[in-house]
Amino acid sequence: MPINDRLRIDVLSLFPDFFSSPLNSGLLGKALAKQIAEVHLVNPRDFTTDKHRRVDDEPYGGGVGMLIKPEPVFAAVESLPILPRRDVILMTPQGEPLKQPLLRELATYDQLVIICGHYEGVDERVLNLVTREVSLGDFVLTCGEIPALALINGVIRLLPGTVGKEESLKAESFEAGLLDYPQYTRPAKFRDWEVPEVLRSGNHAEIARWRHEQQIQKTRLRRPDIYAEWLEDSESQSNNFEN
Repeated sequence: MPINDRLRIDVLSLFPDFFSSPLNSGLLGKALAKQIAEVHLVNPRDFTTDKHRRVDDEPYGGGVGMLIKPEPVFAAVESLPILPRRDVILMTPQGEPLKQPLLRELATYDQLVIICGHYEGVDERVLNLVTREVSLGDFVLTCGEIPALALINGVIRLLPGTVGKEESLKAESFEAGLLDYPQYTRPAKFRDWEVPEVLRSGNHAEIARWRHEQQIQKTRLRRPDIYAEWLEDSESQSNNFEN
């Protein structure tokens, strides 16, 4: 948990209304209502100085599209309070992939400042403000608000008090380096599909063993890249234990 006991998230967005519904819905809305975290929306357009409130301009050297100007972004970020442990994040396809270990790390911060890009991106000088670039994946979206919302959701749900049963977080996909195991609920039989007998046995040791085997099998088949990483980590830990 952040040392100030409440994570502060500042989002720089030209379209702050994008966040209205998601930040007031589901577990995310409840977490913010309980002040587990706080999200502040800042519009760089409010920091422009010309009468047209212009935030973009043509790139030097020519090219298609427009770039976000540095002045309003700098002014917006510099208007924010600075908490002890802070990360200034630019959402961009060029950043490091957004993965679960990164979310766990960010959940320990006091403050996250998230800059949402638009158009063809931001002026390169904005990177002098940025401490981390983050990407949702190897694809391009129309705006940075979508990946920013994914990051906000992923971080806040890890904070104590957001999820009812915190132990459930430990068994989720990627938390142990593997995908999640198959899960079932009632009825025991639906059409021609039955819940595996082991899950109805009441034998918790056998259930745990079955679930772990299913995690390994599913990861190996569906995400061989993650499986290879898990296998390497497992072998490394085994070697360290033997030494």
